[in-house]
Amino acid sequence: MTKNQGNARITVDQRINHLADSKDRLTIFIILGTGLAIWEIIVRLKQLPAYLLPAPTEIAQTLWVQRLYYARAAAITSLEALTGLAVGVGVGIAIATLITFWSSLEHGILALAILVKATPIVAIAPLLIIWLGFGPAPKIVITALMTFFPVLVNMHAGFHAVEPAVLELFHSLAASRWEVFTHARWPSSLPYLFAALRIVGPLSLIGAVVAEWAGASTGLGRAMWLAYTNLNIPALFAAVFCSATIGVLLSSLIAALERRVIFW
Repeated sequence: MTKNQGNARITVDQRINHLADSKDRLTIFIILGTGLAIWEIIVRLKQLPAYLLPAPTEIAQTLWVQRLYYARAAAITSLEALTGLAVGVGVGIAIATLITFWSSLEHGILALAILVKATPIVAIAPLLIIWLGFGPAPKIVITALMTFFPVLVNMHAGFHAVEPAVLELFHSLAASRWEVFTHARWPSSLPYLFAALRIVGPLSLIGAVVAEWAGASTGLGRAMWLAYTNLNIPALFAAVFCSATIGVLLSSLIAALERRVIFW
């Protein structure tokens, strides 16, 4: 195959992938549009009151009228979630690396991590707010606690997923443990890392919202709590819609990053 033929083949593949992505997006829009239309029709036909189930148009109107309020709350919650996610991912990778180099620490550290994971976040959230205040710090800590364990488990599995033949090759070349880690274990762990990110990405938003429910002056969790206590169900659905939209965008960003990093 000549170079021109290879470039033409890549261009054709890119066009096919682009068409497939466009078709997938169209399918998603059709399904979402159909679901919202059915929701609207049911509410109108049954004449359901807004305090039971608001119509999508009423939720959209609430979002538009209070767009600045929800935009500010969404920005604060997103910042808390992303910061906590970064901390959780960093801690998970660091601990997985530690027990990979020093396997004698593996059982003790994993037991401690499982203990932290098994502790109900709802139970410790008020304590963290008492200790750290009503600012972003407790939300970041809670989000990190919710996200670090899947990263730790997946990275630990990824570091040990190297083919035995590859390890034997590195050992035959007298490679150091650091060289084996950077050139063999780390690349093999990347699919496991992104598998974990697909889980903990949306989970980070849940952690931030739960922490804001426990105590906050602003954010989507605070908006949900105020709407719930006032039985303002359209406002509650509007905050939920904002949170879900952020989760979808974050998942799409992680998927795009995965395609770019793990290009093979």
